Amino acid sequence: MAVTKIGAIKTSLAVAIDYILNPEKTDNGRLVHTFGCTADGKTAEREFLDIRALGTGKGSVLAQHIKQSFKIGEITPEQALEIGVKTAERLLDNNYQYIVSTHIDKAHIHNHIIFNNIDFVNFRSFEYQKNRGGKVWEKLRNINDDLCRENNLSVIENPKNKGKCYYEWQQDYLGTSWKSKLRYIIDETIMQCTNFDEFLTLIKSKKVECVYTPNNVVKIKFRLEGQERFSRGRTLGWFYDEPQIRKRIEQYQFLKKGISGKTYKTNIIDTNKFQASKGLLHWAELQNMKEASRLINFLTTHNISNQEDIENSSTQKYNERMMLVSQLNKKQRQIDEIGDVIKLINTYEKYKAVHTGLQNSKNPSRYKKENITALHKYDDAVNKLLNLYPDKTLPRIEKLTNERNHLIEDIKELNEQYKQTVSELKELEFARQSIEDYLKVSDKSHKNELE
Repeated sequence: MAVTKIGAIKTSLAVAIDYILNPEKTDNGRLVHTFGCTADGKTAEREFLDIRALGTGKGSVLAQHIKQSFKIGEITPEQALEIGVKTAERLLDNNYQYIVSTHIDKAHIHNHIIFNNIDFVNFRSFEYQKNRGGKVWEKLRNINDDLCRENNLSVIENPKNKGKCYYEWQQDYLGTSWKSKLRYIIDETIMQCTNFDEFLTLIKSKKVECVYTPNNVVKIKFRLEGQERFSRGRTLGWFYDEPQIRKRIEQYQFLKKGISGKTYKTNIIDTNKFQASKGLLHWAELQNMKEASRLINFLTTHNISNQEDIENSSTQKYNERMMLVSQLNKKQRQIDEIGDVIKLINTYEKYKAVHTGLQNSKNPSRYKKENITALHKYDDAVNKLLNLYPDKTLPRIEKLTNERNHLIEDIKELNEQYKQTVSELKELEFARQSIEDYLKVSDKSHKNELE
């Protein structure tokens, strides 16, 4: 899943380009792609302006800036860069100079795309060529959603949902709003309890005030520590109202036993409704036999001989899924921790000279006042690094970067295993449901024959 926003750059184009090219944010420039220009702020600005000089009716906009933010833990930096490049290609048709950079310095991976406001084919402005009526954001969102679907990422469905602006959707999926945090804690608690009463007790231990009044119209509401007002379960989403929380707890218990609790619509036809027509009944029975034959092939391929084998296989697959999720979460935490250390070391190195300047200054009071922000950043980085490395021996940035890259490769491999496991689990569940439906239909048919 990714969310996007687009805005105009009217001044300081070189500064904006240098910002998105920051080596600390782009893994030393590895996560950068350019088209028709150079990966350098001043040079790229000059190249943009050379094209701009050939146009007419240019207006005040120098370039456009797109930010594309991905859900935490759902994508690798390499995948994000690839999606960013494809976003630029589909939106701009390769008629504009552009730079795509992927930033990995925050918890959520995100792309920046800066492109010239004047195209190099007709030398017309982007507003004239692509954004008449101001609807380019809608086209950008559609391109973004299509790419997410193509890459098996989640997609924000119905972003114009009544009562919720698109900004709030963005904050939700980046995990920064009260509601997002509440949803996360509620989801986590549901997976840790076996019944609703246990849920009410456990969620309070997570610094969430939960008020459950079954006789009131508003049956359940939540408030995080520090949150000013309560959030009703229903306003968090239909899945967070009291009846659905109960149902989700029950379904999760099924899942832990290898049964999803979900009912699949199978291809087995209920022949009971065709008893009055021998022709239709014969057709339905033939279709069921074909489906039964397909099921037998599936079961044979997977060495399954009975219902118990299916349940055992489902349980095994579900356990594999749980293990993979745990490993993916662990790897992502390690990536985040390494990223934090790299950022701290870079901050330390960046402001070390400022700290040395204070020690050598003839007027420390004045020097400190003039460099207060830089000195605060230096002291904060030093204190955090000393907590991590009490022996004052800092790891090399190259070593940390290599470790992070290996972890990213591990995540890509684990993610493929996860997708395969989920696919196999769905197949097993579908087969189990199909067999149940077939046995029910067969049983009804035999009863009708006896009658």
